[in-house]
Order: sequence, then C-alpha cells, then structure tokens
Amino acid sequence: MDGDAVKAKRYINRELSWIAFNQRVLSLALQSKSPLLEQAKFSAIFSNNLDEFFMVRVASLIAQLESNSSRLSIDGRSAAEQLQAIHQQLGPLLNQQHHHLQHRLLPQLEQRGIGILDYPQLSRRQKDWLTSYFQAQIQPVLTATRLNTPGKPFPFISSLSLNLAVEIQGSDLGGNELIRLKLPTKNIPRWITLPVALHGERAGALHLCVPLEQVIRHNLRALLPGRRISSISLFRVTRDADLALQEEEAEDLMEAMQSSLRRRKAGGDVVRLELSGDTPRRVQQQLIAGMGVDSNWVQRVDGFLGLEDLMALQGVHAPDLKDRPFHGSTPAPLRDCQSPEEGRHARESIFTAIRRGDVLLHHPFDRFTSTVEEFIHQAACDPDVQAIKITLYRVSKDSPIIASLIAAAERGKQVLALVELKARFDEDNNIRWARQLERSGVHVVYGVIGLKTHTKIALVIRREREKGALRTYSHVGTGNYNSKTAALYTDLGLLSADADLGQDLISLFNYLTGFSKQSAYRKLLVAPTTLRERMLELIEREIEHARAGRRCGIKAKMNALVDQRLIDKLYEASTAGVPVELIVRGACSCTSGVAGLSEQIRIRSVVGRFLEHSRVFWFENDNAPQVWLGSADWMPRNLDRRVEAVVPIEQPDLVERLRELLTLYIEDSSAGWLLQADGRYSPPGQEKPGSSAQEQLMQSKR
Repeated sequence: MDGDAVKAKRYINRELSWIAFNQRVLSLALQSKSPLLEQAKFSAIFSNNLDEFFMVRVASLIAQLESNSSRLSIDGRSAAEQLQAIHQQLGPLLNQQHHHLQHRLLPQLEQRGIGILDYPQLSRRQKDWLTSYFQAQIQPVLTATRLNTPGKPFPFISSLSLNLAVEIQGSDLGGNELIRLKLPTKNIPRWITLPVALHGERAGALHLCVPLEQVIRHNLRALLPGRRISSISLFRVTRDADLALQEEEAEDLMEAMQSSLRRRKAGGDVVRLELSGDTPRRVQQQLIAGMGVDSNWVQRVDGFLGLEDLMALQGVHAPDLKDRPFHGSTPAPLRDCQSPEEGRHARESIFTAIRRGDVLLHHPFDRFTSTVEEFIHQAACDPDVQAIKITLYRVSKDSPIIASLIAAAERGKQVLALVELKARFDEDNNIRWARQLERSGVHVVYGVIGLKTHTKIALVIRREREKGALRTYSHVGTGNYNSKTAALYTDLGLLSADADLGQDLISLFNYLTGFSKQSAYRKLLVAPTTLRERMLELIEREIEHARAGRRCGIKAKMNALVDQRLIDKLYEASTAGVPVELIVRGACSCTSGVAGLSEQIRIRSVVGRFLEHSRVFWFENDNAPQVWLGSADWMPRNLDRRVEAVVPIEQPDLVERLRELLTLYIEDSSAGWLLQADGRYSPPGQEKPGSSAQEQLMQSKR
C-alpha cells in the first residue's frame, strides 16, 4: 500500500468532513418534526455556512490549483482531487435543500398563513400596490450597468450580491445588450411584505410577502422604456474573501486592516456563480467569460438564490411555528448579587460570591446577561475596582459589555481592551468598536504581530476594603463576549478569584500588550507556547496508565479536530487500550473504530437547536482526573497561529459537573451523529431513543 493510500485510510479529509457537518445542519431543516420556521432558519444557516466555505476553503484550494502547488491534504489528496470531491458531494445536498423548500416547506408555511408569493399569483390590487412601491422605493435606487460593452472591461460584481441580468434586443452597438441590475437588498427587504388590507382571499394570513427580484422583474418596463427585453435572469457570485495582511510591514495595524478590507470589497477572484434555472445558455456563457469563473463552479438553481435571506422570516410573529423561547436562568451562586432593578438592591456583590468559590457557567442555560455581563457591569460601577482588562474577538452590534467598559473608563478606572481586528468577517465591526472605545478613554491594543488573539479572557483588579490589598477576579471562557451569540451557542466559562489564575492573566495580558515574552504560566495552558505540548503530554500519561493497568481515559469536546500530531497521539492511545470519547461538532480528520488504529476511539457530533461551541478536555489520570476548558480547538491554526488559553477546573464539585456534562453529550442518541469506521456518520435514532443533551439541559433550567 503506497503512502497516499495509507493516509486515506488513516485520516478523513477536512473539507469533506466539514461538508458532512453542514449536511447535519441541513438535516435539521429537513426534519418534519422541526417547527416550520425553524426549518427555514436551518436552511438559511446551511446556505450561510456554504457561502463562507466557498469564500475561504474552496477559494484556497482553487488558489493552490492555479499556482500548481504540490501541497497535499492530510489524507493525501491534491487540490484538484479535493475540488472534484467537493463538487460531487455538494450537488445532491443543494438539490435536497431546494426540493424541500419548494415542495414541502413553502407550501406548508402557506397553509399556516405565511406565504412567499410568486408575482403571477397576485391580484390586480396587490400588483398595483407593488407597482407604486416599486416606483417610490425601488426604482430611484436602481442603476442599470451594461455588462458587454465592446472594448470595455467586464464591470465588477460584488460578492454575495443578488443581480438581474437583463438581455435586450437590438443594441446600437450591435448584437444583444446585457444589462446588470444589482438588487438593493441592503436598503430594501428581500421579501416585500404586503399590507394586511391587501391579503384579499388570504384574509387571516399571518404574513404575505413577494420576492424583491420578482417585483423588479415585473416592473422593468418602467425602468427601461421602449427596450425589447428578451430574457431576465437572476445571478449571484461568491468571491475569495481571504485577507492577506502583512503585519510585520505595517506601521499602523488598523490602517493596514482597513486597506485589506478595501481590497476584499474590491473583489477577490470569483469562486462560484449561481444562476436561476431559466438563464439562457448564451447569457450564462457571457457571465462565465466576463468573470473568469470555472464552469465547474456554476450552479443553476430552480428556485430562490441567496437562501440565507430566509432568516428574515424569524421576524414573523408566529410562536406556534418556532421553538419555545428559552432564556436560561441565573446560577445559584450568583442569584443574590444581581444589579438593582425597580428599587430592589442586591444582597451582595458578585465579587463576594466569586470569593466563596469558583463558578462554572454554561451558556445559554446559564444566562449570559446575569453572569458575564453582570460581572463586567459591576466591575464598571464598583468604586473599589481599579482596572478591567478584556479580549474582544466578536462583539455584538449593541453590546452591553462595550457600554460597561466605556462607563468604567469614564469613571477613571484603568480599562484595557484587546480588540482582534483580524476576526474573519467581523473586521469592520471590530474597527468601529476599537475607535469608539479609544474615543472614550479605553486603552485599546491589537495583539501580537503574526498571531490572531482568539482567547476569551477578562480580568478585574479590585482593592479589598478589609485588607486594602489588590485582588484579582478572572473569567476564562470558550465563547465570545457577545450577547447575541451567547443566546445561540453553547459555551462554558469560569469565574474565579484564584490568585494564581489572576497572576497568569496579568502575565498573559502583558504578553498581549507587548510588555513581556511570557512562556510559562502557573495554571493556564497558552497557545502557541505551552498548549500543544502539554496536551500531547497528557495523552501520553493516559497511555502510560493503560500500559500499567491503571484507570485511564480521555474525553474531549471541541468544534474541530484536524491536527495530525494530536490525531496520531490519539491513535497511539487507542492501540494502548485507552478509551477515547470525543464530541466533535464540525470537521474531524480522526477516524473511529478502525481495526488496529482507532478501535478504542468513539466520536459523536451533536447538532441541535444551539450551535455547540464549548471546548473541554478530560484526562482520567488513574482516578485523579484533570479537566480543562478554553477557547482552542485541536487544529494547527489554534495551536500554532493563535493566542489561546485553557484553564484547569480544580474545584471538586465543578469537576463532577463537567463529568456529568460530558457523559450527557457522549450518550446523546437524539441529536448525536456517530462516526463509523467507514468515515460516514450514522444519524440519530439508530441507538436507544432519548431526549437530546440540549433538551435535558434546557429542562433543568426552565
């Protein structure tokens, strides 16, 4: 067996494993037991995920192919082989998505009073109203651009924009004229809502709307009077969105990032072209030639393009068609220390509660607002707090944490915010926040050159009145300081007054601000300095326990597992007899149950209502377990090219809680997909029935 064949058996391709993950997301849209608007939501998430996959992963492979790179994937495939496999696997999934939407979801939604109507279905009154709407709201912002002017370059088409290609007969310049109209979806809703008074025979419907592209299409003669239109087609392009940032050569990182963002907006290469199914072949060929897109990445769709816009239906008030709302609860140790409301006063400060013992947080089951946000809010208001330091990676647009940091700075506290400008697709948002924080007196830094700061840490330094000494209060988490995602993602965090942990965070912030070259820490494991090697050592220790006949075992939960060195070490553990239980949400290059390689490894992917985002690493250690949580996945980028931190959980009751939590996910046969030895995942329900881990956690917090 040659080397490539060995690799193919030993590892699972990262890109194909990610597609399998997105297929699991799509399965939630296809489930008839899911509420209808939840089906629409997961279909939108599937499409949004796929957009990012093309902009980053497919674009990277195309770049490798065009540069004649000899680089092979972990399973020994060339870029061309991976692109071919991606193409083969995506086609059936897209067909499934569109068939479900057109033949099941939209008809069922219409039966329940929510209709996305085709223009020809409309009554005369409805069409007249839309014509008036077009003339008043849409036509003034539309601009027609010719795509095929002889002797001139093909105009730029922005990534992910929806466009109409309008073919007009008899151009003055000879031949047919091809006009492009960009749909103004940033200013006008994709789905234009009909007034209730115009529901007509559908009186009593909850929500009726018409696609923007159809409103424009059927009113084009007002925009192009006297022109003979021979065809109208909808199209959408996806461009390479990678940012090449030369930090070492940049005197001003923010200026360099803004320049890179301008280059992204100016457009990378087109990596995908989506067309409505009625697009004439001659128009398709003009678009392909004009944008230089590979014909393998042209997708003709009989249905809507840009299905991520289905997310807008979440704004329809239809509680019977959505999941029951869930708001979580405040964990018991913090219930008496909430900020005053309506004249009530907290019995104690959050710092008093944390001094009594570490507090383990599990969002969204534990409310983010009454835990992490409350921690930062009280730090901003407490006159004894001297300083607040925090890392910001992805921040919500209307952020209470940002407001608290600004309030703290205005009260004269020392506030440091490390804002990661290189957080992909959040760069613009982070630049705006960085400027606002700086204007408010917050000391803003941008991290270590050459590394992305992905760690989620916050530090509060407070002068204790009893002794007059300074004391540290720490938060280390797996998720962003983001109110919106905290309600949608599952994440873990630790609030602690442990002095050694506080000193570690002081040292780590000094490293991040460039004032130290710290490489050793008391408790934290930090990438890229100590995390990888310590994880390898911990796995090796379990191997030694197994060989000596002592109790051993590894349990880990993460978003992705694609690091070859760690996978090889897990294989070594498996062959030594160490039981390995992994919960890996997304891409996973590690095999499971392969004879002589991974027989002791079992891998489950849990996909449910909330996006699984927490990372936990458990080592049995001969009945003296060590467990860690933090921001890092087992990927080369996290271990080698990012600043990450994971924290040990040492308080016995919290260790036991994490044991129970990991067991809950490992045994989840309702939302957990089990990886088989052939590299495929068996869907939930193949084992004993039961409620999902997320459902049980919600039930415990209602």
